[in-house]
Amino acid sequence: MDDVLLALGTRKGLFLARRTGSSGGDWEFTGPHFPMQAVYSVGIDTRRDRPRLLAGADSSHWGPSVFRSDDLGQSWHEPARPAVRFPEGTDTSLERVWQLHPAGPAAPEVVWAGTEPGALFRSADGGESFDFVRALWDHPQRPQWGAGFGGQAVHTVVTDPRDADAVVVAVSSGGVYRTTDGGASWAPSNNGLKAEFLPDPYPDFGQCVHKIAQDAVDPDRLYLQNHGGVYRSDDGGAHWTEIGKGLPADFGFAIATHPRRGGVAYVFPVIDGGDRYPPDYRCRVYRTDDAGASWAERSTGLPGEHHYGVVLRDALRTDDADPAGVYFGNRNGEVYASADEGESWRQIARHLPDVLCVRAAVIG
Repeated sequence: MDDVLLALGTRKGLFLARRTGSSGGDWEFTGPHFPMQAVYSVGIDTRRDRPRLLAGADSSHWGPSVFRSDDLGQSWHEPARPAVRFPEGTDTSLERVWQLHPAGPAAPEVVWAGTEPGALFRSADGGESFDFVRALWDHPQRPQWGAGFGGQAVHTVVTDPRDADAVVVAVSSGGVYRTTDGGASWAPSNNGLKAEFLPDPYPDFGQCVHKIAQDAVDPDRLYLQNHGGVYRSDDGGAHWTEIGKGLPADFGFAIATHPRRGGVAYVFPVIDGGDRYPPDYRCRVYRTDDAGASWAERSTGLPGEHHYGVVLRDALRTDDADPAGVYFGNRNGEVYASADEGESWRQIARHLPDVLCVRAAVIG
């Protein structure tokens, strides 16, 4: 039986939940860890003998920091010297860690951190310390990156499990950038992505990308939720094609993929404009089983009418159980879980602070 750990970063701390036994079993919650700190990023690193948890917590008094735990959250370690910090000469300081991404098996000790202001850091020791990725910061287009409502940040990191030097990042609002040499050089990769709010709707860069997720079977296939539009790339992000037909809205923040089945992705549509609520005020997840050729509503067990909870960019996630679990949290402080790959749902938490990020993994 799968032993699953669920991590929920919220506006006021980190909550951990653990489910042992059957897929329909109860969840045991602990927290808040880091009370009164906004937790925008969590990483569950299962590449080592004991899983390591990484948390990017943001204290209004002490500032942002990266914590780690090697005992599933029973204790946390904060380094004496900040793990992530901007070097002298950049004339800036860390505001927030938006992403903590353990790389794949090709780089077993590498963890990437995306930050606000928009920058990237790389750890070669499992997240204990990080080095500044100078080439992305020095890219000539960076001074022209905008800032979405959530701020300007590198909020998504995708790594190729076959090639440790191939990395894709998403910047709000800068677009998609790729490296094939481990971060020594970067190029914009936004061919086909629309920026409907700019005079040129298809610029070289400047798109407001909300999230990218990687296909489980084909690492070159990526799915992207844009500020207006859902897209797919079949060549590692070099070109993008719209795949949002059949959705009630092509705006949204989150996108996630199945851990083993190729062509399977999940989105939570949101109406753009002044409302920014789910379409028809109904809580609905949509799933594609054919790489975006079609979408189907998966809402059994979810609230029907008069529901206003929005799912943020990092708050929809799958685990690696069999069958796969799917999870999302919203700004109402509700958390929903599916133990059957999205076919049905149940609420497992309520009345939490705003849910900012969700991570889940089999740990036993």
